[in-house]
Amino acid sequence: MRLVTFHENGGRARFGVVSGAGIVDLSARMAPEITSVRALLASGELAEAAEAGAAEPDVALADVTLLPPVPDPAKILAIGLNYADHRAEGNAPEVSHPTVFTRYPDSQVGHGEALRRPDAAAQYDYEGELAVVIGRTCFLVPEQDAMSYVAGYSAYNDGSVRDWQRHTSQFIPGKNFYRSGAFGPWLVTADEVPDLGEHWLETRVNGQRAQRAPLSDMIFGVPALIAYISTFTPLAPGDVIVTGTPAGVGVYHDPPLLLKPGDVVEVEISCVGVLRNTVAAQADVDGHRAP
Repeated sequence: MRLVTFHENGGRARFGVVSGAGIVDLSARMAPEITSVRALLASGELAEAAEAGAAEPDVALADVTLLPPVPDPAKILAIGLNYADHRAEGNAPEVSHPTVFTRYPDSQVGHGEALRRPDAAAQYDYEGELAVVIGRTCFLVPEQDAMSYVAGYSAYNDGSVRDWQRHTSQFIPGKNFYRSGAFGPWLVTADEVPDLGEHWLETRVNGQRAQRAPLSDMIFGVPALIAYISTFTPLAPGDVIVTGTPAGVGVYHDPPLLLKPGDVVEVEISCVGVLRNTVAAQADVDGHRAP
């Protein structure tokens, strides 16, 4: 099942199931208290959602604006330097534990929405990544049990302002510029992906391949990440773990492949699909949408 959050013509956010080229709107089909994908995951009623999602589509995908599949996660925890080839291209040392930083919900947009290139950025970069969405509340989870807490998967562009990322040893400023990253296009439920390690990730900029790697190349796999993170913080339904990027980020290309207005970035994950966004200048985004 592919779950989406969307709106039509700037109306209220709704959620549903993708069916072919359309969406079955679950907003009016589920219990009144289930008002979002996050609430659906918390309710544990995915089977009921799948049954409701077998109806005829209510609206065409082409006629809506897609938002991040979970627009309002309580926590977005991103992992740095989680592929050996990416560590090598940046001459980063090996570590014994995952590098974890946070993103905020307003730092991301959905599939098809404009990425905002901030005027403050000298080096605006892409990072194609797998996003893992938590389905059940968990804390102190053993690694061998971790996958049972996964609701599903999506694609993520961990848009990074490198010069701000490197102001200090803390990544957070460069990873949280308003609308600088992307998440989507949908959440593919875990039952559709029996073996995550069989799948791959590819990032393209203006149609040219910039990154490609099997998901099995992650240094710390999904079970290890959930076990590590849930040791220091509880995870709730709808929380997102962004699992790291492989080699090929723009700053290390020769010459650097940094993003500018008009560029198109696609992050494709074989078990999810394609997350596509166009880069826009700050003024073009802020002119019609303010925080």
